Amino acid sequence: MEMDFLDGNFDLKEIQQLEGHTDRVWSLAWNPVTGAGVIPAMLASCSGDKTVRIWEQRPSGSWACKAILEDTHNRTVRSCAWSPDGKLLATASFDATTAIWEHVGGDYDCIATLEGHENEVKSVSWSASGSLLATCGRDKSVWIWEMQPGNEFECVSVLQGHTQDVKMVQWHPFYDVLVSVSYDNTIKVWAEEGDSDDWHCVRTLGEANSGHSSTVWALSFDSRGDRMVTCSDDLTLKIWDTSNDPSQTVGDNDRPWSHLCTLSGYHDRTVFSVHWSREGVIASGAADDAIRLFVESKDYSVDGLSYRMLLKKEKAHDMDVNSVQWSPKEPRLLASASDDGTIKIWELIEVSQ
Repeated sequence: MEMDFLDGNFDLKEIQQLEGHTDRVWSLAWNPVTGAGVIPAMLASCSGDKTVRIWEQRPSGSWACKAILEDTHNRTVRSCAWSPDGKLLATASFDATTAIWEHVGGDYDCIATLEGHENEVKSVSWSASGSLLATCGRDKSVWIWEMQPGNEFECVSVLQGHTQDVKMVQWHPFYDVLVSVSYDNTIKVWAEEGDSDDWHCVRTLGEANSGHSSTVWALSFDSRGDRMVTCSDDLTLKIWDTSNDPSQTVGDNDRPWSHLCTLSGYHDRTVFSVHWSREGVIASGAADDAIRLFVESKDYSVDGLSYRMLLKKEKAHDMDVNSVQWSPKEPRLLASASDDGTIKIWELIEVSQ
């Protein structure tokens, strides 16, 4: 049932705090094929303690650590991402490598190590088809890898265009179009040129395009892929129209991605993470230890589109909130990760007046 977010009071109810990491937790990823049914929901987390933990929901509803992936990375693990079929987990580390893990029986085996970045790898993302993997790092580059038979990964393109550390890469949910965000304050959109294997930057969203005025930390697409939200050190969230495929430049499709609105005045510290739920709720995690939720407001302003804050969860964690991720299967379930070393599972609930 669709929740009507315009009426009623809402709260984020803490379901469980997951403990085990011995350093800050940087990033979270829900396994896309688990949860809501036969296969228990599964969540991966990665940390400054050089490990990745796999958490699984027990039949009782509580969560437990099922596996610890260690002895592969020798520095902070900054980012983790499941392949679309849920079988492979990619982990990106400050040790300049990205590891690919396969779930075999109850174990996770490292089946490939992707090398090439000069230093810290900051983010990793799988394309919708699962055939492409993108990584980015402090060396200002974005790498695109193609999965070959036999779990081989070949670098098909190294994208140079950012002038600073690249914080995050994320594929569009349907198009083979990649987005990267950077310490250089810009958002770059990358696509293949025609039928060639040549990837190039098809759009740069910077301050001149109503973009951010400081480091862009993260981005997320809505479930239809026609909007994107970005968050920044400039204390704002920005919503973008991403409804057309920028790799096709024919006729009607020649509308470039454009700025729709800016959510400002809600955050007073850096916004590190942003994620769009399947029901259209945007969650943000920030340096003020709070989680905020935003929904589209139906009172259309002069500008045509506006969002309002649904709720603010003060002191969601004891320290910075580095990652907020909605469950792909149960859209009211939110996971958050923090510098305090913990992960929390929350449920968005309606509270009676």
